[in-house]
Amino acid sequence: MKSPGSACDTDDGDPFQWDTREDCEVRQILDRIADKWSLLVIALLDQRCLRFTELRRRIDGVSQRMLAVTLRHLERDGLVKRTVHPVVPPRVDYELTPLGRSLHATIQALVDWTETHQGEIAAARSNYDERLTEPAALT
Repeated sequence: MKSPGSACDTDDGDPFQWDTREDCEVRQILDRIADKWSLLVIALLDQRCLRFTELRRRIDGVSQRMLAVTLRHLERDGLVKRTVHPVVPPRVDYELTPLGRSLHATIQALVDWTETHQGEIAAARSNYDERLTEPAALT
């Protein structure tokens, strides 16, 4: 859904129609915050400041490079603040900005929805997988 008056217009005139064009600014922002690692980073930074190594340790499967790229993108978008402390060895902390904190409630709603419906999704996956292994599905 797009907000009325956004930079992305659709042909049908419906102000709440999803604009899927690649150059749509809303789509670009959604692509960023809903990517594989950003949601996890935002969730972990809620109510606390963490160092890079702490984030990497808490996010299973993220590479050092991908975490660095994700943090840079979130910082560029104004969602994360990076603080470099002038000490040896260098210490860098990350925390949510007020804008990033405003996004956290939306992410929590998504997590709540997922927890509520995880059984239904698991059943749908199981049904789908069973259909794929049936002889008729293989022809």
